[in-house]
Amino acid sequence: MADFAVFLTALKEQLNVTQSKIIAFGGSYGGMLAAYMRFKYPNIIDGCLASSAPIHMQDINSPRDFFFQHVTQNFRDINEKCYDSVKMAFQKMNNLAASGPSGLRVISEEFKLCTALEDDKSYQHLLGWIRSAFTVMAVLNYPYPTGFMGNLPGFPVKVGCEFIMNSTSLLEGLANAAGVFYNNSLQCYDIYSEFIECSDPSGCGSGPDAIAWDYQACTELLSPRGSNSVTDMFPVLPWNPELRAAYCQKKYGITPRDNWTAVQFWGQNIKSASNIIFSNGNLDPWMGGGVNEDLSESLVSVTVIGGAHHLDLRSSNQLDPPGVVLAREKEKAILRQWLS
Repeated sequence: MADFAVFLTALKEQLNVTQSKIIAFGGSYGGMLAAYMRFKYPNIIDGCLASSAPIHMQDINSPRDFFFQHVTQNFRDINEKCYDSVKMAFQKMNNLAASGPSGLRVISEEFKLCTALEDDKSYQHLLGWIRSAFTVMAVLNYPYPTGFMGNLPGFPVKVGCEFIMNSTSLLEGLANAAGVFYNNSLQCYDIYSEFIECSDPSGCGSGPDAIAWDYQACTELLSPRGSNSVTDMFPVLPWNPELRAAYCQKKYGITPRDNWTAVQFWGQNIKSASNIIFSNGNLDPWMGGGVNEDLSESLVSVTVIGGAHHLDLRSSNQLDPPGVVLAREKEKAILRQWLS
């Protein structure tokens, strides 16, 4: 952020546009940074559009059990049978896993795993692999195909539910739905390269990027709670500040400072700021961590009806739902007002 502040100041001087105004744009973590730039450098950043930016979640005292509830609701809204089938499939998996090696062998075959499950640790990893696929489908539930974080079809939540409801068995349906994200055409799934457990239960991605995000989720960013199989459709995979602290200490020798982010970046106490649009799609599981009501005349909330994660900042598309088009028009009108 400081680098951007220095760069923008120098750039305006080099271009001889020192009187020009600057608007920060960002989505997801970038949306958080865009808002923080306005918080920290209002002398440089004149306004901001922060899309799908869960800044309230960075206060340790804010609710953080919203995420997997919202993922679940997205699938439930497609079809109640889809939701019921996912719940029953996980229960069947748990029963098979509890039966020992023979049950683990059945699960491995149903999911076409490259490496068969051997113990509870590998089984828990498979559960995380499945949950991660459903999470990505919900977060990136765009109305058209994308290659943003993997190759997904349009409305992947609907496609996943169709696989679930058209399959001959519960486990086949769950495996095929996960394959919407991991690629159904693969001969087998390498769940250890495709999913990496980390300090963010929503997922850290893969490769070197996953390590970087994992470290940052230990040092700077607070995460949502895990799944509980009561308020969501997923198996019990807990995550809380205590588990995060133990994980980060073991992995990196770091003890997270849970209260520091809210001090450094204001947490929920942001009413002294100005000129920020907070947009959130009603399909986005991160919505629960964001600003969803107007806090002042210039701290404005825009709800993107029919929008998934920062859809309003993606390029316009003929398949965009009307709610996204309306949200963009509202955002542009507000920005024009600030600039004038």
